[in-house]
Amino acid sequence: MSRLPPLPRDALDPSGQALWDTLAATRGAGVVGTEGGLIGPFNAFVTAPEVGTRLADLGGILRFQTSIDRRLLEIAIITVGARWQSEFEWWAHARMAREHDVRDDVIDAIARGDDPPFVRDDERTVHAVAVQLGTSGRIDAETYAAAQALLGDAGMVELVALCGYYTLICFTLNAFEVPLPPGAVPTWPR
Repeated sequence: MSRLPPLPRDALDPSGQALWDTLAATRGAGVVGTEGGLIGPFNAFVTAPEVGTRLADLGGILRFQTSIDRRLLEIAIITVGARWQSEFEWWAHARMAREHDVRDDVIDAIARGDDPPFVRDDERTVHAVAVQLGTSGRIDAETYAAAQALLGDAGMVELVALCGYYTLICFTLNAFEVPLPPGAVPTWPR
């Protein structure tokens, strides 16, 4: 059970209701949980709608309006999710990674914290950036040069921002002990 009570739409002030409506419209009916609150990080977003609105906007920009291929974004997101062992994040984005042609053996290795058997150099490079940021908060010169050659300066800003954003999302999910949807199996049982 989440540390935050599930907030049904009618319990929210107008700014929370507006955010609820936006999240439901952009994420579909599946975003509403069985208890009437929003699933994933979104219940936290509507709990503090001034912050949540900006986080939702940033998340949309980082996933849908960057210069980086979605397959590579999902590699970075699941790498961050695995780093923080954020069950809900992993549940949501491992599926998306598969939908965007990330191989199962790569996804499974990332979950275990092993070196993934990448076939594509672009995936290896993005993964290395996300691992290094999650480990030290820095990127070594060799990895930076490879990533910058792949993505350019704007792409590097987008990738670093994406890793930071999903770290924040993982912290939100973990701090408030946001549960997996019913029937979902944990990747890292406690």
